[in-house]
Amino acid sequence: MHPSRPLPHAPRRAVRLALTAVAVGTLSFTTACSSDSGSDRSDAKGLTEVTLALDWTPNTNHTGIYVAQQLGWFKDAGIDLKIVPYGSTSPETLLAHHKADFGISYQEGLTAARSAGQDITSVYAVTQKTNVTIAVSADREDISSPKDLDGKTYAGFGAAYEKPLLRSVIRNAGGTGEFTSVTLNTSAYSALYAGKADFAMPMPTWEGLEAKLSGKPLKNFELTDYGFPEIYSTLIASSDQYLKANGATAKKFLDAVARGYAYAVEDPAKAADLLIKANKGVLTNTELVHESEQLLADSYYRAADGSLGTQSADRWKAFADFEYKAGLLSDADGKKLTAAPDTSSWFTDDYLPEKS
Repeated sequence: MHPSRPLPHAPRRAVRLALTAVAVGTLSFTTACSSDSGSDRSDAKGLTEVTLALDWTPNTNHTGIYVAQQLGWFKDAGIDLKIVPYGSTSPETLLAHHKADFGISYQEGLTAARSAGQDITSVYAVTQKTNVTIAVSADREDISSPKDLDGKTYAGFGAAYEKPLLRSVIRNAGGTGEFTSVTLNTSAYSALYAGKADFAMPMPTWEGLEAKLSGKPLKNFELTDYGFPEIYSTLIASSDQYLKANGATAKKFLDAVARGYAYAVEDPAKAADLLIKANKGVLTNTELVHESEQLLADSYYRAADGSLGTQSADRWKAFADFEYKAGLLSDADGKKLTAAPDTSSWFTDDYLPEKS
């Protein structure tokens, strides 16, 4: 990995969850999106301006969006898409305070925000399979199951959900769930590769491939193989305020997005090229981008029924129940929830393209 460039995937889970937690209840901040979401904004060409806040530097989780933009599908739908670079304010906070129309989010972040009463709703699941694993160096013959992680050292990012998640997986595998945890942030993977830590939680579609390409392959344990609920690692969210005021635009936007991800599934190589073309200064490791795109197209973008973007009520409930039982969810006043939240309104498929 390039040490001077922010990692595009796993560290953002901890960074953004911290930003979301800090921003709960905070109404004063500055953003590149100065106008309130939901207002009627049209440019000189009659296109409706739509803002999308990124969750990190551009990467293969964003491919469908950049494909649709590069091929002109947003303009064809009457939309002038403004992509807002990731900054010091999380997309969840921008959406909840109506400073962006859409944003890239993830189930942990949205769950924390909704539990705290923020106005944010998931409208499109980019990845349908949990895009994070527990990983160790491939040559660790002493570790063949998560139960073997008892007493070992975990290199992580300091997010509240990490320890409960790992304990759950290790215990379900037959271990005690007792391990040492060190917060290393973006140095976590370097520590793993160097043997200074025993395990970490990378994304197989990026860090896992990066390790393989650098000659330091990893051995992965899928969370769902050990009882942990499936999660939407990457999703697109909006706010109820925006959706109610701009339903037709939201549908046009997501139709173009879905076309973009369908293109990525059908031709991941060309999709990767379009993503790189749009982000030449960021995505310099083209081999990694192409391998990542192929893996996402093969195993992550489509649901089991072949659909794109769809979400499951059971999946939302299962993860929120886990977070609640682990004591990780708080209300708008920062007090721990005393009952598991009702997640039925936390997502909607109503703005997705009609199935053919």
